Amino acid sequence: MSLAFLITTLIAVATPGTGVLYTMSAGLAHGRRASVIAAFGCTLGIVPQVVATVTGLAALLHASALAFEIVKYLGVAYLVFLAWSTLRDKSELVVSADAPRASATKIIVNAVLLNVLNPKLTIFFVAFLPQFATTPAQMVQLSAVFMAMTFAGFVVYGLFAASMRDQVLSRPRVMVWLRRCFAASFAALGVKLALT
Repeated sequence: MSLAFLITTLIAVATPGTGVLYTMSAGLAHGRRASVIAAFGCTLGIVPQVVATVTGLAALLHASALAFEIVKYLGVAYLVFLAWSTLRDKSELVVSADAPRASATKIIVNAVLLNVLNPKLTIFFVAFLPQFATTPAQMVQLSAVFMAMTFAGFVVYGLFAASMRDQVLSRPRVMVWLRRCFAASFAALGVKLALT
């Protein structure tokens, strides 16, 4: 494993995208536990991309304009759905031991879908992994390192957001604006993906 691979992976993981945004949103809305679950779900969502890359299915997506467009617009639709859901969410957020916990299953499913429906991640793996690995075993090994770094990085983002939760929730107007910002960010990422 080369230093170039580790540096490139660190840059890719540290650069905020849909996964970071979702993990931070979960941390702010539901706390530390939810942020770690969201980070796990986003990391789990990389597995199909790795399988597609190792088996060559990702190359088909890269080569077929129609397949790329289908996945791309499913991803756009899902990001717009997340934006709309975030904007419409008017539930009160409470920080207490009695507050109901967010559904881990729902958080994981949303996080996995974010990555599965992100064709840019597949294209990233198609362009990225072959530069550092020549065999499927090496690709799997490097993908595992990528996933570990993704999980660690997303947990840091999520825990930071969760640590700000008490301060944010004590000001309802701030929470309203944060929800709007997250919704706008999901929508902007959807538009960006649509224009890819």
